Amino acid sequence: MLILGIESSCDDSAAAVLQTEHPGQGVVRSSVVANQDDIHRAFGGIVPELASRNHVVAITPIVQRALESAGCQLGDIDAIAVTRGPGLVGSLLVGLMYAKGLAHSLEVPMVGINHLEGHLLAPLLEHRLTMPFLALVVSGGHTALFVVEDFGRYREVGRTRDDAAGEAFDKVAKMMALGYPGGKIIDEMSRRGNHKRIRLPRARVKGAPLDFSFSGIKTAVATFLRSEAAVGVAAEDLAASFQETVVEMLIRPTLAAARQFNVSTIVLTGGVAANTRLRERLTQAAADEGRRVVAPSLKYCTDNAAMIAMAGSWRLLRGERDPLDIDAEANLPL
Repeated sequence: MLILGIESSCDDSAAAVLQTEHPGQGVVRSSVVANQDDIHRAFGGIVPELASRNHVVAITPIVQRALESAGCQLGDIDAIAVTRGPGLVGSLLVGLMYAKGLAHSLEVPMVGINHLEGHLLAPLLEHRLTMPFLALVVSGGHTALFVVEDFGRYREVGRTRDDAAGEAFDKVAKMMALGYPGGKIIDEMSRRGNHKRIRLPRARVKGAPLDFSFSGIKTAVATFLRSEAAVGVAAEDLAASFQETVVEMLIRPTLAAARQFNVSTIVLTGGVAANTRLRERLTQAAADEGRRVVAPSLKYCTDNAAMIAMAGSWRLLRGERDPLDIDAEANLPL
């Protein structure tokens, strides 16, 4: 089966072709992503209206490039998997409406996919995994822990009470006038800084050891920048201290969940999974307890359509399809 994946939940327009015969297995024939960083950089964050308008411009060329890279044509496609939520509703609608039009004209089945399910199953694009496993999904819009019991069976066991970790990276980078996107910039700067230079508070959610909170760390950085203590402090040191704090706040609940649910494999996925310090420290901390960490390569951490096609494969291979009147849902639950 050749599955065309389409992803447009935020500011990345993406298309991919996945060849698969069995759920959770497949060959990525192509994966093409067009990001809008240059468009949103001037605003220090994503402007929803601009994002959706640029999806309209990019979606057809992206799909064409994915087909060309895969060495196939639209007529070769057997099914379509498209993100229907959660995300920015205007952006979601562009990809979803496009997928509906293709599915109708090609007379092929289509399934709407939860964006989070795509991240949960992204490691399957490159790794063989035995379920159940624990997944830490950490991105600009989401920070949550899931026990993945089987295809379609995902149990959320921890979540952020306020902001996502990736959003905190972007907001702190904006406070420090570092540019956009903030996560990548802070990651690179931190390698030249001393994370022990500044002590920032580590948030814990009382009575909920598997939950996260990142609003306080943003306030702490803002307070520090306005204080006399900030005078003479290198930006690299502050970036490293902030990053180390966030990494520690992500690792503690993750390992606690791994112990509680007795899982030996931890999946790290989502845009912030590209952070080098998080990958390094979580891998080491898990190994110290006899557990392993599996993370997608960097190109599959950030939003992409290959993970959407993979998430759709288990449903499509057993004959499921969604009607063409399904709607985008900004807050689609998993």
